[in-house]
Amino acid sequence: MFLARARLLKKVDVERVRQAIAAAEHQTSGRVRVSLAPFFWGDVRRAAERAFTRLGHRGVLIFVVPARRKFVVLGDEDIHARVGQEFWDDVSAAIAERFRAGDFTGGLIHGIETAGRELAASLPYDAAADTGEGPDEIDVG
Repeated sequence: MFLARARLLKKVDVERVRQAIAAAEHQTSGRVRVSLAPFFWGDVRRAAERAFTRLGHRGVLIFVVPARRKFVVLGDEDIHARVGQEFWDDVSAAIAERFRAGDFTGGLIHGIETAGRELAASLPYDAAADTGEGPDEIDVG
């Protein structure tokens, strides 16, 4: 388990991703989380849905399995109702562009920036309503 976690963290610059999350969340009241999973066989979307539930997340979750170069972008119903399918397509395209080249950190940052910018249009940042809920940490499963 420890070795798998260490390998995951070598593929992603956690501090840069954390900074991108914080910057995105200063543009919007929407929340953005990233979850990295070790290699596994099985359905990545189902694993992402379990992570979304396990994290008790509201907002947007970018779930990544770097060893398989696969990811899923999920969100809660409120976010989807506000942003529509084009949002999910844009964020996924932003991530995929960099992942194809093996740049996981760049892909995550590009996806987080895209999500923050687009969420800001529908859910602008409200300092009075910001509860600081949830960490900017990356979940490493």
